[in-house]
Amino acid sequence: MAVTFADRPQFVLFGDSITQRSFDISGWGASLANRYCRKADVVLRGYSGYNTLWATFLLDRLFPVESSKPPLLVTVFFGANDAGFPDRGKEAQHVPLPEYKDNLRKIVAHLKKANVKHIVLISPPPVDEEALLVHGRALFGEEAGELPVREHQRTGLYAEAAESVARETGVLSLNLWSILQKTTDWQKFLNDGLHLSHEGNQEVFRNLVDILDDPSLKPSLQWQSFPWDYPEFDEIDYQNPAKSLQPDLKN
Repeated sequence: MAVTFADRPQFVLFGDSITQRSFDISGWGASLANRYCRKADVVLRGYSGYNTLWATFLLDRLFPVESSKPPLLVTVFFGANDAGFPDRGKEAQHVPLPEYKDNLRKIVAHLKKANVKHIVLISPPPVDEEALLVHGRALFGEEAGELPVREHQRTGLYAEAAESVARETGVLSLNLWSILQKTTDWQKFLNDGLHLSHEGNQEVFRNLVDILDDPSLKPSLQWQSFPWDYPEFDEIDYQNPAKSLQPDLKN
């Protein structure tokens, strides 16, 4: 049975630049929107350079508690900026690990209060330190430091923290730092040492879909469980289209 546009569920992608860029060609957000096209609205709320502290100030505006139609799903994808070194040019964005966990708890608590049914905490991906240095030197030349502004193992601590908060709060999680490293040449998943390449975007998409396709989730997030927005073209009564497309009106 088809639904009307107003009935479509909403998926909101909330995060930093890795989310902001997710609607690029072959991006994980664009792929998700394509998968659920005409079934759910995938809404991009990515903010390049943001950390979890700044994200907490956006919650009331982006996810109002009094909303009559809260999102069915929200992905929360922060940590890459929080994990930056404050003494290597990332002082403004860095968030200490304990505060990072507290901020994630605040975000989850607010989303639950706003009646979001499903929340996925996505951890920052691994860091290719060599590629990050090369990219920094290409951008800033001699002004680039000799050490990367982010480090692989340090980011791993933030990934573990995100997964820990997910377990603690009873929400879903996707530990990209661990998952991407299951492939020996995981560096191919990054295009500048930090952001996702084509392969990385598709790997995130595939792993996220695995979570959404879990048959135990209630309400279901499986693609096949969502009705089409309005009937398919071959189901329309062409002799009386109003009957199919405006069923609530008298014909």
